[in-house]
Amino acid sequence: MLELAASGSSPIALWYLSRATGVVTLVLLTLTVALGVANFERLHSRRTPRFVVSVVHRNVALLSVAFLAIHVLTAVTDSYVSIGVASVLIPFGAGYRPLWLGLGAVSVDMILAVIVTSLLRRRVGYRAWRATHWLAYASWPVALAHSLGAGTDSGSGWMLLAVGACAAVVATAASVRLIRRRQPQASRLPAPASAG
Repeated sequence: MLELAASGSSPIALWYLSRATGVVTLVLLTLTVALGVANFERLHSRRTPRFVVSVVHRNVALLSVAFLAIHVLTAVTDSYVSIGVASVLIPFGAGYRPLWLGLGAVSVDMILAVIVTSLLRRRVGYRAWRATHWLAYASWPVALAHSLGAGTDSGSGWMLLAVGACAAVVATAASVRLIRRRQPQASRLPAPASAG
């Protein structure tokens, strides 16, 4: 396959690149959501201060946006299926798998809203930014559903395993958040350092 890609067969290379970046984007979005949930509850320890979780969350989010851009670009330019630029932003209008590509467009639109308000955070204010930032959490299950039905690998065992693992990571992060929310405030504080 690498020989085909190297010999100038760009449709095959684009097809593989679109598939690969789609999966990587899903994994990175999963990590972004899980870290966001963890940061929301200010999970930290003596070895991992709060700002580390925040910085990792932001960097993983930026990386997921980069892979999402490559995924969208390769999907639009790939000649395997005709996906117009409008289908990336306008949900449910694509000729190919309109439901599943529409879910991808909804997820992209939500992520774009988060990006725009993050770039304009000082101008729109913290409240507006925070309210829009919740769309990042909403975009994840929509992207997960898109992954289940949009691609040519959607029914394969490895893809179902990847989607299941992503769902398990977010479910675990949400469970930790709920458990910590129910704990009394005093039990959330880190244990004091030993005297000796």
